Amino acid sequence: MTMNLRLEHAKAITRRHFFGRTAQGIGGMALASLLAGETRGAGASTLAGQNPMAPKRPMFAPKAKRVIYLHMAGSPPQHELFDYKPTLVKHNGEPCPDEFLKKARFAFIKGHPRLLGTPYKFKQYGQAGTWVSELLPHFASIVDDVAVIKSMHTDQFNHAPAQLFVHTGNARLGYPAIGSWATYGLGSENQNLPGFVVLVSGGKDPSAGKSVWGSGFLPSVFQGVQCRTSGDPVLYLSDPAGMNTHGRRRMLDAVRELNEYQHASVGDPETLTRIAQYELAYRMQIAVPEVMDITRESKATLQMYNAEPGAQRFANNCLLARRLVESGVRYVQLFDWGWDFHGTNRNTDITLGLKDKAREIDQPIAALIGDLKQRGLLDETLVVWSGEFGRTSMNENRGGNSKFLGRDHHPNCFTIWMAGGGIKPGLSVGETDDLGYFIAENPVSVRDLQATMLHQLGLDPHKFSHPFQGLNARLIGPTEEANVRHDLLL
Repeated sequence: MTMNLRLEHAKAITRRHFFGRTAQGIGGMALASLLAGETRGAGASTLAGQNPMAPKRPMFAPKAKRVIYLHMAGSPPQHELFDYKPTLVKHNGEPCPDEFLKKARFAFIKGHPRLLGTPYKFKQYGQAGTWVSELLPHFASIVDDVAVIKSMHTDQFNHAPAQLFVHTGNARLGYPAIGSWATYGLGSENQNLPGFVVLVSGGKDPSAGKSVWGSGFLPSVFQGVQCRTSGDPVLYLSDPAGMNTHGRRRMLDAVRELNEYQHASVGDPETLTRIAQYELAYRMQIAVPEVMDITRESKATLQMYNAEPGAQRFANNCLLARRLVESGVRYVQLFDWGWDFHGTNRNTDITLGLKDKAREIDQPIAALIGDLKQRGLLDETLVVWSGEFGRTSMNENRGGNSKFLGRDHHPNCFTIWMAGGGIKPGLSVGETDDLGYFIAENPVSVRDLQATMLHQLGLDPHKFSHPFQGLNARLIGPTEEANVRHDLLL
């Protein structure tokens, strides 16, 4: 009896074989679905095998091509920097009004607190008469280039959830950072550098950790890459002992072939991400050390920023931010730790520690804005400065300690500022009440900020999305509460 080989082969095929053989088609459909979301966001698809970080068309003509976000981790006390309240100074030390305490949630305040007026002097500067503290003399000189928003508010009052909410649009872990959304939608202009770079100063990561620059449910190629100002700029970027550049290239070629075979067999889009990341790491070996080397800057530029080559400081990171965006990086995120002024010791006292922190950022920030402007970069670079929430109008006085002065967490109102990238310069937007506790006019929400940032990058915040758990997930969340703030825009 002659055996029918085809029939026997068909009988031997199991369900596992079937899905393994057809995975390429199923994977292709999954990839097409993934890229359909990308076309919604960027107007251009990425075919299998192409670099996912390749530049993509925005949804409409952008005013900003890149972003520098300066986050003061811990949240600066707005009353000492921007939100001047003479009435609060007048009633300094008096019991806090009862209406401030009704249904209020505080992180640390207990009992009936007393009002705390700022010990610092303020003056008005610029065409809008913006109030600026004596702690920020350099910032006062560039106030006509920025829009100060004193009516920001959030619904989070603890550090980690509030930081996540500002940067990912969700107070829980697992959601993409704004920088990841930006590179997902627009790609990067420099294929030898990461599209999303993170720089940290102050000695610690932000309270929410590296989740605030994670890619969440987006492909991992879009996550932020943390660069360092001493040693290797990126960990494990250098060739390991015993391997030269030629050997590494041969190894990567072999790994690429294996990954391409894996993608052809399984069709997992994350395999393309893995290929792109390995190739980017190889190219970064030359490009990153070069762009991170601030000794290439003139002595005058270093002095302008108060930067010191080799040091881990905010001033260096501001200069690096300019070098990175000048080199085509899409999104640069600076985190400066140490702004949690509760008044529990000298470092967190608003009359002592705050002076030191303000001095660290004042000159570099003014230098960054001025440097971007003189190089013709500010018009297309959106710069944002913020914390994650505000500080209370009353003294925290934790444990009855009256030696130091500090303020508790406060979500009801805080101050940020924005510059460049199509933002109207010289604005002072929003007001708080006489005691700086509630917003009195023109409230601006965190989601408004996120929507406005995406809009300036040429991405419609209400349509720009990615399929996740059966929904078209967006940075601004599932509701329509986010508004592009056209009153801030040119």
